[in-house]
Parts: sequence; C-alpha cells; structure tokens
Amino acid sequence: MSLNVIDLIKGQLGPALISQSASQLGESESGISKAIGGLLPAVVGGLANNSSNPGVLDAITGASSSGILGDLLGGASNSPVISNLLSSVFGDKLNGLVNTIASYAGISNNSSSSLLGMVTGATVGSIGKYAADNNLDKSGISNLLNDQKGIVSTLLPAGLSLATLNLGSWFGGSDDKVKVSSVDEPKVEVTRSVSPTASYNDTNNNNNGGGGSIWKWLLPLLLLLAAGYFLWKQCEKKKTTTTTVAVDSTKMSSDTAKVMNSTDTAMTSTSAAKVDENIDLNGMALKGYKGGMEDKMIAFLKSDGYKNAKDDAALKDTWYDFDHVNFKMGSSTELEAGSQGQLDNLAAILKAFPDAKIKIGGYTDKTGNETSNVKLSTARANFIKEWLTKQKLGGQVLGAEGYGSQFAKVDAKASDAERAADRKMSIRFAK
Repeated sequence: MSLNVIDLIKGQLGPALISQSASQLGESESGISKAIGGLLPAVVGGLANNSSNPGVLDAITGASSSGILGDLLGGASNSPVISNLLSSVFGDKLNGLVNTIASYAGISNNSSSSLLGMVTGATVGSIGKYAADNNLDKSGISNLLNDQKGIVSTLLPAGLSLATLNLGSWFGGSDDKVKVSSVDEPKVEVTRSVSPTASYNDTNNNNNGGGGSIWKWLLPLLLLLAAGYFLWKQCEKKKTTTTTVAVDSTKMSSDTAKVMNSTDTAMTSTSAAKVDENIDLNGMALKGYKGGMEDKMIAFLKSDGYKNAKDDAALKDTWYDFDHVNFKMGSSTELEAGSQGQLDNLAAILKAFPDAKIKIGGYTDKTGNETSNVKLSTARANFIKEWLTKQKLGGQVLGAEGYGSQFAKVDAKASDAERAADRKMSIRFAK
C-alpha cells in the first residue's frame, strides 16, 4: 500500500479544531480528542468497505470543490450530503457507532453524532483534494480506499475494536471476540495406535493399563514446558525493551533544535523528544511545545513587547521557527502529515491578537541551484500567506519572502541531517 489516508486527514483535525469543537459542543478537549481517535479509523474503514459504491465516489470527487474543509465545524456536521453518505455507508450500524463512541469517549450522543459528521467531512474532503491534486479518477479513488482495509483495525485506539464497533464482519472477520493466546506454544501431536476392532471412548480412559494412563504424566509435563517457554519469552522481552527518555528542550543545542524544525525531512518517532502540552491563549488551550513557537509568540504578545516596539527595526531580527510545518521534498503546495495543526495554532494566535502583524520567511540549504532555491522558498512562504488569507487573516500578513540559502550556515557537502538545520519556515512580528 502506497498511502495511509489517515495521515492526510489528521492535518485537518488539529489542536485548534479540537479546542473549538470542545467549546462549541460543551465537552472536554480530552473527550473530543478521544472520540476523534475512534471515529477516524471507523469512517475510513466504512469508506474502504464501500470503495466501489458510486455514491461514495461521487461524494469524494465532489468534495474537492465544495469547500467542506473550510467549514468542518458547521458545514460538515450539518450537511445533508454527509448525512446521506453516512447512512449509505453504515446503514443500521450508524446509531450503534455513535453510541459506542459516546460511551468510549465520555461525551453525549449528540456530540458524538456531530463529531462523526465533522470527521466524515474531513475524510472525504482530504481524499477528494488528494485525488484532485494527483489526477485520480474514480477508479483510482476506489483502489486507494480498497488499500486501506488491511490497516483500519490496527489504527483503532486501545479500548476499541472492530468487534466493539460492530464492524468486524466488514473485513472478512466476525463480530465475535477472538481469543488470542499470550504465548505461541509449540504444538505437540501424539499418535496412538488403535486396533481395527477397537473403538476409542473417552469414558474408558480410566484404565491404568490403557492408553489414557499416558496423560497422567504427559499433560503435567506439557504444562510445565509451556510455563517454562512463557517465562523465557518474558525474560527476552525485558532484555530487548528500551526506555524512551524525554529531552528537556531548554537543554538542546540550537543546531539540534533546528534539525528538528526541518521542513524537508519528516520527523520520525525516534526523534520526537518533546511532548505536546496545553499552551494558554487567553483562556483557550493550544497544543504545543513548552518553549516552542506558539509559547514564545504568546509570551511576547502578552508582555506588550509588540505594542512597545517603536518600529519594524526593533522586530526584524527575532524569528520564530515552525516546529511542525513541513513541506514535502521539492514541493511548495503539499504539506507533510501533521503540519496543519500548527498552522491552525498560528491562525488562532492572530485572531486572539488582531493588532499583531507578521512576515513569513522561507529558507533552504546550500545544495542545488540558488535561483531554484529562492523560487521554492518564496513559493512556500506565499503558500502560508495565502492560507492565512483564506482564514480572513491576510490583513495581518505584511509580507512573505523566500531567502533561499542566503542565511544557510551548513556546508553543502555535509550530511542531509546536518543540512536540515537550514531548511525551515519561520515568521516574525512586523510593524
């Protein structure tokens, strides 16, 4: 399978949207986040199970031009198109899905239903956009959806399964719970010869001289072997278990921090040393790093640092690097999965401080043609500016500029990991 579509959709369901949904629905952010975590693979599974359904394919192809991604909170949850799609996909399982997610996440059924509409809108909108950007016809979309069947069950969070959602039979299984042995015990086959004239009867195995007597010592031996095998496996697990240690971001070198801010290199699970936490934005919680971009920007604006700046010269040397906004290699229009959340956070900050104005900068490393580097970095900066304009925040963006490798410090012959420090997107306040 070439693509996990859930990675496409997660960018639309970032911290800002979770916070807004919690406020609008009167639920906790943790409950909203938990519900979305259960609904997203269920919705993708539903669409995958209907990968040849003309109604599903029509909804996806029409989503790219419907603007549904721009109004997930209102338009998606109340859209008759989404309602009809859900009825077509889930049928009589729809109410059960809503109730199960509500119980699992600790939210009301009404909130669960609204979130289901929102998640479905984000799903068809994201897949529709991907299909349009990559020139996929309905056959291509059908194949893409069909590819998701093998991964849906593995993406459900702890506490949920296809069985608990009453969806197990969709993927060739059953809705019954499957018992899985905790140890892969070796199979032992015992062959006993039986005379042609004798019939085997379990009730006659009490005869000490008969074949049944072998089980008096063989069964305990097998149990002992199984117990020994289990203990051995547990010891092996302890030897191979590694402990992940969180790294204090304040102690990281600036070069390491810049590598983690790379716009062309996707972050891997082994490099994720920071943990998201709530950043206070005038009473609204944003998910971000302590000491990260959002935290520093909000602290500066709350301190009246922007208000007291006399002119642009006082602000031009302080840039804030994005922690998460990464473009795909060589692209100025396709973001890496997980980038949307920090753009949503930036929009939320600008809305909370409407007097603040910013400039956007794009940077590359020293490799490649400098003319191309400037063009690419400029296009990326303008992409973010245009996105903010669509959020009705364009008036707060005073400029977007690409600097290519003008400020790059790492030699072009260095490793890609070292050069990643020079590839980034940044913003600064402006007057």
